[in-house]
Amino acid sequence: MTIPTPGALLKGPEREKTTQKAKELYLAGCTIQSTADRIGRSYGNTRTLLLEAGVKLRPRGGMRN
Repeated sequence: MTIPTPGALLKGPEREKTTQKAKELYLAGCTIQSTADRIGRSYGNTRTLLLEAGVKLRPRGGMRN
């Protein structure tokens, strides 16, 4: 996956690919911040993408064992 230019608007297929990648990373256990770092987006934008993808966000404080 190519990393989009930071701050560039994501539209169409590029947004769909980035959203899917964010979803995969987050569901694999990454934090929102580490997911954001990996896809080259801000924390807020990554959170929005995850919510658009229908991901149920984990509670603050991380995973509990």
